This record gives sequence, structure tokens and C-alpha cells, in this order.
Amino acid sequence: MANLYLLRHLKSQWNLDNRFAGWVDNPLSREGAENAKDIALKLSGVILDVAYTSPLVRNEETVLLVLRQIGDKYPIFFHMSGKMKKWGNFEGGGDYVPVYLSEDLNERYYGNLQGMNRDEVKNKFGEEQFLKWRRGFGDKPPKGESLKDTYKRTIPFFKKEIEKNLKVGKNILIVGSHNALRSIAKYIENIADEDISGLEIPYGGLIKYEFDSSLKLRDKKVIA
Repeated sequence: MANLYLLRHLKSQWNLDNRFAGWVDNPLSREGAENAKDIALKLSGVILDVAYTSPLVRNEETVLLVLRQIGDKYPIFFHMSGKMKKWGNFEGGGDYVPVYLSEDLNERYYGNLQGMNRDEVKNKFGEEQFLKWRRGFGDKPPKGESLKDTYKRTIPFFKKEIEKNLKVGKNILIVGSHNALRSIAKYIENIADEDISGLEIPYGGLIKYEFDSSLKLRDKKVIA
């Protein structure tokens, strides 16, 4: 039996400012950083073998702050692309948790909307179009990615890198941005394209999936 935890990053500064962030790096807000302790308490007693996240700083900061608060292990970060890929895969154990970073787990790319205030976008393009860009599956913002595009990079990564660890019973934490996690949840739960708009994960939202040895989903629990 293996457990997978999906954790949406804590609230960033641009989340606080109500801006589309996408691939733009911006740090956690003070409010977000202060909530790390609450998330760590919900993971208290959980033995994490390995974690995955994206290189976006709001995701890295969330991993670092939450695992520091848990206290029994500290994270060490390995990049899975470019020159850093030579480090390969390290086994967990001892007093650290290996954290693997991949751009395949990035938030969806919001194109021309990045940096724009969400209310201004809604007022300019209308609420219906705004909701399609934010929560629909196939709709792309101008020069950006759809959730379908995000799915096409997150799920091959999930199958190749994460499922193999679930099969051997490891407990895994994925810290990500909203649409990266929504795409993974869609795959795990087999959510239909037309129904995915109803899935929302709040900042600091934490979902636990329990799998058997054949990766059949046994249970889902929304922890936060």
C-alpha cells in the first residue's frame, strides 16, 4: 500500500495581489509562509519517502517550509533537467527527504494574461470566457496553455517517475501549482473533461490518495 499527497503551494504574493502568475516566479506572501505550520501539523506522523515539485519558487518555498516544520527530516533538492540531471535518483532514508524538481510540474502557462489582475481580465473579456480560461480543459488564454496542454506534460512525468515509486509502497508528496495538481487529480480519479471545471484546490489544500500494489485507487481523503 502506498500513499500520495497532493499539496497546493501556500499563497504567493501574486495570489495575494489577485494576479495570474503562471510561470512568473514570485515568492510566498507573509500570510502563506505563516500557514506552513498548519500544513505540517496535518502531515504529522506521516513518513514521507520522496517529494516532487516544480522549480517555481513558490513551490520550492512551500516544500522547504512545510518539511522544516515537520522537523524529523530535511529536504534536499535535485533538479531533473539540464546539467543537474547527472545527480540521478537518490534513495530516501536517514534524516533527509529527496525532493525532485521538474518543469513538467509547472503551473499552466497563462501567456498574455500573466501578471494581469484577474478582476480586470474578467471585466475585459467577460465572466464566461474568464472561467473557461481558468477552469476549462481545452480553452487556451492568448498565447498560453490549456489545462489539456498541462495534462500532456504532467501525466507522462507522473507515469514515468512517480508511479514506479508508488508501486513499491513509497509515500510521496507532490507540491505544485493549481493546474498541475488538477491535471494529476483528473488522471487519478478519471474525471471527465467536461467535469474538471468543478475541481478546486485551495492554497495549502492537501489531498491524500491511497493505492494498492497494482496502483488501484483505494481511498481519497481531502485533508485540508
